[in-house]
Amino acid sequence: MASSPFRRLLHWGPISVLAIIKLITWSMVHLLGMWWPPHGSFGGALHAGIFLMLAGTTLYYFLQSLLEGPGHVPLGWKPENEDHKQYLQYCTVCNGYKAPRSHHCRKCGYCIKKMDHHCPWINCCVGHANHGYFTMFLIAAVLGCAQAAVVLTICIYHAINRVWYIHNGSGREPMIYLTLTTLLLTLLAIGMAVGVVLAVGALLYLQIRGILRNQTTIEEWIVEKAAGRREEQGLPPFVFPYDIGRVGNAKLVLFGSRYDGIHWPVRDGCGTYDLTREQIAQKQDKRVRSRLYTAVESYGGQWLPLLSWPRAALGAPCTDEGRLPLRGGGRRAGHAPATTLAVRREAGGRRRRAGAPRLVPARCRHSQRPAPNQPQDGLADCRSCSYKI
Repeated sequence: MASSPFRRLLHWGPISVLAIIKLITWSMVHLLGMWWPPHGSFGGALHAGIFLMLAGTTLYYFLQSLLEGPGHVPLGWKPENEDHKQYLQYCTVCNGYKAPRSHHCRKCGYCIKKMDHHCPWINCCVGHANHGYFTMFLIAAVLGCAQAAVVLTICIYHAINRVWYIHNGSGREPMIYLTLTTLLLTLLAIGMAVGVVLAVGALLYLQIRGILRNQTTIEEWIVEKAAGRREEQGLPPFVFPYDIGRVGNAKLVLFGSRYDGIHWPVRDGCGTYDLTREQIAQKQDKRVRSRLYTAVESYGGQWLPLLSWPRAALGAPCTDEGRLPLRGGGRRAGHAPATTLAVRREAGGRRRRAGAPRLVPARCRHSQRPAPNQPQDGLADCRSCSYKI
């Protein structure tokens, strides 16, 4: 379940971020005093001040993202109008309905308001309450590390060629002295800074693109699937209801504290539950395509089962979801090459493996009609063709 704000710090992700910030900041402060002393000129003081401001901003928004948290839907939440329940999905863990734009996070243990993704570096989700803080953290981190990568590289160059500058220089070159330890730490800091610029810069690009569209990472995937589903079924194109213009979208994300994370403004011609109704339709199509499989060999839940057949060992999906162990003869339901074991939830939200999978539909994908006298979670053969589920 979701931990307290301060306990979120006790995780490899936040600890790693704090260590990287400290290493790069220490390296910059140590070398700037020799390369461009801030007390020697206005340019040096301005340069050092800009970096320290970026470093402090990075640390501040990182802690704000972590301590504020994404905000979660209250347990047992339901819409005020009982008729609106049909447009919402029910969360069996939180024992309540999922508010528009919310999704359940298995790691946090709650339905997160406007969930974007679960970030291990802040050890919580990026959602309604901390999305703006997280974006500012990314911007400050990329700018600060870009400055550090350039400056530290120049300092390393001057340190390595210090003897040449002594004998052949003009005498105005900065003299930088590094011990073996500081040299290794500086090289490590350069590697970390370049890695942050590349990796976090790519994430920042995706975040800015989503902010301008007012779409989370999950919603981008929903919209993409909606386009394919509606084109295949000959339906009108799906219009994302929360796109209110780039300026309005940016204000909504960066300064969205005036909203409660449950009720959102929508564009003209769209309804409050357009997105949730599309999600329900996609889930129904997913259930129709589900198939029941029988495990022929036992599987212990390993991420890379090297002792299995090469196809099974190398064909596992690249996700951070947990693997469920199987026993020979066990049944599982799926609609893709990598299938998942059907599970049921007991009271209180605890999961247990179930014998009768609920993911298998009682409909044939060809006829789209329920089989006669067939229970809702049972199996059905197609009555209009020879297809067997």
